[in-house]
Amino acid sequence: MLKTLLIEIGVEELPAVPLLGELANIEKKWAKVLEDNALMCEFEFYYTPRRLVLWHREFKTAQDDTTEELFGAPIAIAYKDGKATPAAEGFARKCGVSLDEVGRAEKGGKEVLYYKKEIKGQPSKALLEGMLSQWLKSLSFGKSMRWGALEESFIRPIRWVNVMMEGESVDMTLFNVKSAPVTYVHRMHSFEPQMVADEKQYFGLLESGAVTLFADDRRKTILDAFEALEKAHGIAIEVDGDLLDEVIAITEHPTPLLGSFDDTFLRLPPEVIITSMKEHQRYFPVFKDGRLVNQFVVVSNALTEDFSKVVEGNERVLRPRLADALFFYDNDLNKGLSTEGLEKVVFMDGLGTLRDKINREHDIADALFERYGDLVTVENSLSYEMNQELLQRAVELAKADLMSEMVYEFTELQGLMGYYYAKALGEADEVALAIKEQYLPEGEDSPVPSTRFSALVALAIKLDTLLGLFSVDQIPTGSRDPFGLRRAVNGIVRIALAHGLPFDIAATLRELGAKYKGIDFEKLESFFIERVNQYYKVNPSIVAAVLASGEREILSLDAKIKAVASFVESDSFSTMFSTFKRVANITKDFDVNGPLNIDVSRFEAVEEGALYKAFKAVVDAEYDSYEAELDALFGLKPELDAFFDNVMVNAEDEAVRYNRKALVASVYKTLLGIADIKEISI
Repeated sequence: MLKTLLIEIGVEELPAVPLLGELANIEKKWAKVLEDNALMCEFEFYYTPRRLVLWHREFKTAQDDTTEELFGAPIAIAYKDGKATPAAEGFARKCGVSLDEVGRAEKGGKEVLYYKKEIKGQPSKALLEGMLSQWLKSLSFGKSMRWGALEESFIRPIRWVNVMMEGESVDMTLFNVKSAPVTYVHRMHSFEPQMVADEKQYFGLLESGAVTLFADDRRKTILDAFEALEKAHGIAIEVDGDLLDEVIAITEHPTPLLGSFDDTFLRLPPEVIITSMKEHQRYFPVFKDGRLVNQFVVVSNALTEDFSKVVEGNERVLRPRLADALFFYDNDLNKGLSTEGLEKVVFMDGLGTLRDKINREHDIADALFERYGDLVTVENSLSYEMNQELLQRAVELAKADLMSEMVYEFTELQGLMGYYYAKALGEADEVALAIKEQYLPEGEDSPVPSTRFSALVALAIKLDTLLGLFSVDQIPTGSRDPFGLRRAVNGIVRIALAHGLPFDIAATLRELGAKYKGIDFEKLESFFIERVNQYYKVNPSIVAAVLASGEREILSLDAKIKAVASFVESDSFSTMFSTFKRVANITKDFDVNGPLNIDVSRFEAVEEGALYKAFKAVVDAEYDSYEAELDALFGLKPELDAFFDNVMVNAEDEAVRYNRKALVASVYKTLLGIADIKEISI
């Protein structure tokens, strides 16, 4: 039989971030409990800050009856001389029956003891308490708490439990709370428990009691109100998705309200104001004509007809926070940008202080500028000497804001505050921008530094972190990467590609790492190459084929991988593949790294001469891309097919045999300059 089942776990206000962190698992964990108890069914999960709700439209009132087949020892072992042995008696005890009730069956070609056990399904009501206890204890919110004399813990104290099956309350006790057919509505509507007659009335009670149970409805209410405020006041509200999710999680009756603050605070960098509002107050910033204005939107959970006091209260709370931020900002400007004090801040055991890190970054920046200084100069039109001087200035000041009061208060603004301070204190625009962009890219979707000058600063910082941590054996293992070295390598690759910086992985790492003791360069290069493999979203064998060619310069790697990928993914490649795979296989025992001397006087078949002539035309030509070169090489297919069909490569005459293999090997060697064709799998 199927009945409705409503489960409501009432709690003190749930903190938004832990709740949202576990949200994706809550339904999965309840589904697992249902499956484990043979009561799997469809259900819906809802939440507000004061309740977790599971709603089942059709729930089994009992588990299905099942049967279990038990097989015992072979009859020859179970009985000796017609008498039951301990093996037979033990099997009967296991089945919970007398020996007379045990039957026989055939299994594996032998007659064995057998018993078919009928298992009657248990009533769901008898199982629900244990199931809910298991589910609640499985939820992982990070920190949990105990209350009263209770030894069990949960993210917040549980205050009421309401479990109803088809209008009938199900008795149970969870976390010392006895279930009852009651719920609680919005506190500003009523503090008293509301009696629930059945599931239908439950949903009506919440609605009339100013509780919007469905998160999607709360989201729509907020976004619709945002749109109305924007139209009424000519503003644009910045809707941060994560912040919106938090606000949805902490409100039962959301009402967006427009507040304001003294425009004196607009002297602060916009990010400071926005961070202060978002992090501390969960306010949404407001813009006009693309500029931050002295207004904000707060989503109230209050239930009132006059929200003026709510707005005034939030304005009053925000004012001292912005005043503190302005005090920090002015103090930092008065002190100026300085790295004094960083010599006392430890960067990493074995790698010294942040001052030591900056010194190493200076050396790397010098080496990078020797490579790429001309490219930077062409980009920004400053002199070579000026760029070099400014680059060292940017590296010197990149970490200076770590000693500022503002970054101490808002750690997420490091780099950004250095940019604002550098601008205000008259540092060159290139220096200020490089400080701002030093951590880019911060993730897969993050932008890279916008200029080559900034790119060199970011590269110096990332390369020192990579080389330094490898020198003290802090190498990522498995999925662990506490220092973000994989992200650092991805950043190096993206920066080199975005700004056209030739970066030879093996040579550059060894040269720059010469001053770092204890680096296993083979392990470091393998780590770097592994990230290159992960970077490209193509057939992995294509990346492997290009890497197998020995190419390690990032720009060339990129161009070759894209060129090979375009051919491999083309419709014609499968018809070419067998021919060129044969080229690779024929020469697998042939040394293609040495000189390949082809003696045309030893050609005996017309196909040898035709292939040689076509091949010479290909290698003597000039190409503007790897695609064009591959196109020409793969264009040798007709000559190669004719050669393989009509020429015996393994001729009896050793000189002729060598000559023919050298001809084929020359084709393979030329291809190998782009990719090792035999590594490709299709």
